[in-house]
Amino acid sequence: MTDAAEQHRYEARVDGELAAIAEYIATPGLVVMTHTEVLSGHEGQGVASELVRQALEDVRRQGAKVLPLCPFVSGWMRRHDGYDDLEYRSRTTITAASS
Repeated sequence: MTDAAEQHRYEARVDGELAAIAEYIATPGLVVMTHTEVLSGHEGQGVASELVRQALEDVRRQGAKVLPLCPFVSGWMRRHDGYDDLEYRSRTTITAASS
């Protein structure tokens, strides 16, 4: 896995060939995962799962949180233990105004 920061994506390669990407938008303390794609010929090999796992571990090393807008990343995080601490949760609370 490589963080191609200039292209705002993580990349996975198989035998030197680009196999999958996970696009993101990075802000201080938050990485928004926007899209994951497996390139033709690499589907069904677990490349995207491994890419997402490594990307999340990279975000963890940065001390940031993840906002998983990408359905694949969101689903992956729900299915795998140990990543709840990375998911961004709003701290905003709404209270009913009294009339």
